Amino acid sequence: MAKRKHPSRPPKRRPGRPNHKDASRRAKHDSAFALADYGVVATAGGGANSKRLGRGQKTNWIYGFHSVLAALANPERVCHRLLVNTAAAEDLKAAVAKAGDSVSGRPQPEAVERTEIEKALAPGAVHQGLALLTEPLPAVAIEDVVKASADAPGADDATVVVLDQATDPRNVGAVLRSAAAFAVAAVIVQDRHAPPMTGALCKAASGAVEWVPMVRVSNLARAIWTLKDAEFWCAGLDPTAELTLAQIGFSGRVALVLGAEGRGLRPLTRKTCDSLVRIPAADGWDSLNLSNAAAVALYELRRERT
Repeated sequence: MAKRKHPSRPPKRRPGRPNHKDASRRAKHDSAFALADYGVVATAGGGANSKRLGRGQKTNWIYGFHSVLAALANPERVCHRLLVNTAAAEDLKAAVAKAGDSVSGRPQPEAVERTEIEKALAPGAVHQGLALLTEPLPAVAIEDVVKASADAPGADDATVVVLDQATDPRNVGAVLRSAAAFAVAAVIVQDRHAPPMTGALCKAASGAVEWVPMVRVSNLARAIWTLKDAEFWCAGLDPTAELTLAQIGFSGRVALVLGAEGRGLRPLTRKTCDSLVRIPAADGWDSLNLSNAAAVALYELRRERT
């Protein structure tokens, strides 16, 4: 199917455009926030065996089958302890051993009772018999994402997701999972209005936090301008928009911008987007769960490009 034309872009130079001489300073500023928050993989309350590493950083626990295996297999992830339930099935133990062997220096599994794992985690954590004590992942700045997306295969069709004050860790984790499934380059969030990288978020992401960077920025509108200057067409999802994603027929580099459930996109975010689009729904039902909306929209973008 032939690609439909990309919507007409506004002029390259826009009013209020950020000063690129300050780009390096902005990157350091945003990275400083990210170092404090992005890689803190924790459960609520931290767990009994958490420990401080330094200013703004601490080790904490990732739990659950897919989350732990993905972390073990990620060479960027520093791991300290690995707890495995003594009653775990042999195929689970074999999968853990295989993931641990794929990266040198991984901790040896400690066979412990289920109660010992539960002591390290927040009440009610669904750990599936596995818990891994880790350090934060390296911080990623939005400029790093722009450069990596330009250098990667399929750069002309790169996609990023921007979340405007989405605060529910399970929803954000589910968005990351969909982002991994549809080869999204990054998920960008505002650091003061987004959840930390908790164990619950990692569990919901099912390992995707190891593959899709979650980039924390101090100013979301400025981050959108950075994407626009890198030739991303920024499309905000809004149930009141006139056109659907399919009707616009996006091609090229796209940033999909989604608002928080209930409030939707904030006025400044709406104004900064290049266009507003909606997902068609039945009459009288104009709202989807954030993670469901992200999955549907990412599927539509993928369909347009294949």
